[in-house]
Amino acid sequence: MRWAACGVAVLGAFGLTEAAASDWAARDTLPVHYSGLLNDHTPSAAVVKGGPYEMRGKWTLELDERRGTGKFTAEMDMSTSDYGIVQTTVNKDDPTTRGAHTHHISMTDAVLTLDWPARCPTFAPATTEGFAITGTAFVTGNGSPAPFGNPTPFTVCVLGGASVKYSNMTMTFKTPASNHFGTQPIHGVVVWCAGRFLRPSHDCSLEE
Repeated sequence: MRWAACGVAVLGAFGLTEAAASDWAARDTLPVHYSGLLNDHTPSAAVVKGGPYEMRGKWTLELDERRGTGKFTAEMDMSTSDYGIVQTTVNKDDPTTRGAHTHHISMTDAVLTLDWPARCPTFAPATTEGFAITGTAFVTGNGSPAPFGNPTPFTVCVLGGASVKYSNMTMTFKTPASNHFGTQPIHGVVVWCAGRFLRPSHDCSLEE
């Protein structure tokens, strides 16, 4: 009884409700290292100058579940899609007309939340598991600070379902970066994840 009372007192001392303690426990079971690929398109030139661009790259995410924070990085290249041929902005015989360029994206000390349905896009089939991190991102353009400005409010979602708990990644920009990438979620796939000390996790792969 004394031990139980002591535990309640400790929770109370730190201002933790029963729900908050449950959330803390759930965070403690998350894999903490993630990596994957991204592949998507921006909106058309009516929304994004020069668009639609193809976006391809890779990303990594490191979680500190004890502090409830995350660090996200991505490296991607972009070039005008074949729709540019229809718009006559791209010459299919001249790759230099596709406006190829690169971006590096970094977000540190983002806030981790398990309330992902309120922050993340919907999918079909629907996702049923996941988390989100929110913060501000710094973006480069060809290695220099991006011309559209920094920093940018930024949300990353890692979602999945019954067979693969964490299968999907989305990243969403607000202004000013959304003027270049669009406001829609940019989609990617989770390739690998691991727990503390790089212990392999089966939460990001299909186990038969």
